[in-house]
Amino acid sequence: MTQIGFVGLGKMGGGMVHRIRRDSDHEVVAFDFDQKAVGQAVKYGAAGAGSLKELVRKLSAPRMVWIMVPAGAPTQETVDKLAKLLDRGDMIVDGGNSKWTDDKRRAQELRRSGIEYVDVGVSGGVWGLEVGYCMMVGGPQKAVRRLAPILDVLAPETNEQSHAAIGPRGWLRFGPSGAGHYVKMVHNGVEYGLMQAYAEGFDIFDKCEYELDNAKIAHLWGQGSVVRSWLCELAARAFEADGNDLGKIEGYTEDSGEGRWTIADATAHDVPTPVITASLYARLRSRGNGQFADRVLAALRNQFGGHAVKSAPGASGPKRPSSAGARRGGR
Repeated sequence: MTQIGFVGLGKMGGGMVHRIRRDSDHEVVAFDFDQKAVGQAVKYGAAGAGSLKELVRKLSAPRMVWIMVPAGAPTQETVDKLAKLLDRGDMIVDGGNSKWTDDKRRAQELRRSGIEYVDVGVSGGVWGLEVGYCMMVGGPQKAVRRLAPILDVLAPETNEQSHAAIGPRGWLRFGPSGAGHYVKMVHNGVEYGLMQAYAEGFDIFDKCEYELDNAKIAHLWGQGSVVRSWLCELAARAFEADGNDLGKIEGYTEDSGEGRWTIADATAHDVPTPVITASLYARLRSRGNGQFADRVLAALRNQFGGHAVKSAPGASGPKRPSSAGARRGGR
C-alpha cells in the first residue's frame, strides 16, 4: 500500500484520485481550494485536507505529493509552498502541463533541500478514469520507482506482451527531470496537427454538393480505415451530440502552450514543423486574430485590381480604387 497527496481536484485530478481509490488500496490525501471538490474526493475514499499544511501533516514520511493544477504561476506557487512544508526525502510530482525547462529548474532548486522532483506528462483527458492514463515520466530513477505503484494503477491495464516490451503499459520513464514533460509537449504538438487534419476534412464535407452525415463518416473511418483513431471516435461523438453542422459550438479554439513550445524548440534545432505550425496558426485565427490581416488583403486587392470588397456592418461603402490601381491585373 502506497500513500500519496493530491493537490488539484479538477476534471483530471479528481478523476485520478477516483481511479486510485476505486482500483487499489493506496491511500490518498486530497486538497483543493474548492471544498466541494474535496468533498467529492472524500466520497471516493480519500482523506480530505483543508490546506496544504494539513495535507502534509496527514501524510507519513517520506511523503509524495502530486500536483494537478494549471501550468505556470499556479504550479510554481504550489511547489514553492510545498517546499517550505516538506522534509528531506519527500517528493513533489508535477502532473500538469509544465514546460520542461521549468521542471529542470525546479528539480535543481528542490535538490538543495533534499526534496525529489518528478514530472509526469498525462494524456487521456476525462476518459482516463475509465480507460486509464498515458503517462510520460521524467525524474531520478529511484524516485520514479517509489511512484511506480501509483503510476501502475493510473495506467491502462497491462498485458504481458507490452509489459515485456517496454514495462507497464501506459507509463514510461524517459530520462531525468524535464524528459517527461518534453515528450508530452511534442505529443500535444502532434495532436494539434491530427485535430486540424480532421477539422479540414470535415470542413470539405460541409461545403460539398452531397448531403453527407459526418457522424456516420467518422464511425465508418473507425472501422479499419488508415485514418482510424480515438480522435476520429470523438469526432463521431461530437457530431451525434451537437448535430451535423455543430451549429451550437463557436469556432474558437484555445491552446495551452505546448504547441508553441514544440515549434520554438523545433526551430532551435532546425527541425521544420509545417503541419504543427499551421495547426497552431489555425487556432490563433479561430479567435479572430487574423481579421485585420484579412481586411488588409481585401483592401490591397481592391486597390491594385479594382476588385469589390464587402462593407463592414454599419460602415459606408468601400472607396473605389485609383485609376492606376484599376488598370493593373487582379489576383
